[in-house]
Amino acid sequence: MEISDLLNMLKNPQAIQAKANELKQKTAAIRAIGQSGGGMVKVTLTGEMEMLECSIAPEVVDPTDSKMLEDLIRAAHHDAAERVQEAIRQQLTESMGGMAMPPGLFGGGNPFGGL
Repeated sequence: MEISDLLNMLKNPQAIQAKANELKQKTAAIRAIGQSGGGMVKVTLTGEMEMLECSIAPEVVDPTDSKMLEDLIRAAHHDAAERVQEAIRQQLTESMGGMAMPPGLFGGGNPFGGL
């Protein structure tokens, strides 16, 4: 996307709103699976950071060590969140005509709310 394209978009607020809505829909459609413990714990998140699924292999459940399971779930969630953020950055880069978005642009969160 050229600077002149950006300037033209700024002159048309409806186009900006339409583009924002399109990006929001694409972000909501993102699905990312994070895992930990060699795949024994898996978490699936949407692009809006909603957890859709959490699966835990039976062999990782130890009633005497709930702390380990908590750590594995947290690690899998973190892995999925990083994957979602990367997918959002990729979509924004594509929508901006290949102009790279800085990795920390959104403070590590979802640019469309939810965090």
